[in-house]
Amino acid sequence: MSLTPELLLLLYCLAIALLSLAGGLLPNWVRMTHTRTQLVMSFVSGLMLGVAFYHLLPHSIALQPREYGADASVWWLMIGLIVMLLLLRMFHFHQHDFSEEEHEHHDHGSEHTHGLESASGGEHQHGHVLAHGGHSGPQALPAAHRLSWVGLALGLGVHTLIDGVALGAVMQGEVGRSAGLLGVGVFLAILLHKPLDAMSITTIMEAGGWSRRSRSLANLGFALLCPLGALLFFFGVDLLGDARHHAVAGALAFSAGAFICIALSDLLPEVHFHSHDRGKLTLAFLAGIILAYAIGGLEPAGVHLHGV
Repeated sequence: MSLTPELLLLLYCLAIALLSLAGGLLPNWVRMTHTRTQLVMSFVSGLMLGVAFYHLLPHSIALQPREYGADASVWWLMIGLIVMLLLLRMFHFHQHDFSEEEHEHHDHGSEHTHGLESASGGEHQHGHVLAHGGHSGPQALPAAHRLSWVGLALGLGVHTLIDGVALGAVMQGEVGRSAGLLGVGVFLAILLHKPLDAMSITTIMEAGGWSRRSRSLANLGFALLCPLGALLFFFGVDLLGDARHHAVAGALAFSAGAFICIALSDLLPEVHFHSHDRGKLTLAFLAGIILAYAIGGLEPAGVHLHGV
């Protein structure tokens, strides 16, 4: 039996929420070493880049009315890229902290930030948090950083809502189809990215001395944001009537810009900085792009070829 877009979206949302919740608990279960996290980031950056160019942007162009064509999609792509870049600069999110012990075994070659901005004017410091849940010292982060997770959570919250819009838009664009796995590329890019984001929030909160209950509530709230954005867009965009296609096409291109920005200005520079393991990190990045391209075979035939 083929799954309808509505049912498939609900399954996607459930999977994303559960894996995001697991990501917030990951430091208590698995020691996410520096190298492992860098490999995941490399793979996800390639996947997001491939999904943006192979799925989101072509889908947006296909949905645009003929009188607008690709120009409208490119404009929305640029808007999405700029908005996400401003969010990254404002909130400094996607901070992934690693084991101090493992950092000592790698040649960084120059100063770099994995921690938080200091309270005294924006200079960066290394405030590494042990991935298995402990701290690099009895006072791993100064008291001034106790609320630093709020900026992190706000930035990631807006970002994950945009992810939800991307998922809702790609599914809404294919209402009426029931063959193949609709939107599976966008789904996988979000699914594999959310655990790292959730881990960032709970790890920073723990370093700031927040209770387990507070961390659990923040983790739950973050896990529900992407499904909320996806469902609100999917079921709410029909209220726009004849303008629905414009909204869906614009949201897809906007999301493509956001994905490109995250991959190129956030995840990839984080990986490119490290001189060690270049071969493995490059292969992981290319594997993500290849997977994004191959995913097209799981979607319905002609998914990017129908116009309005």
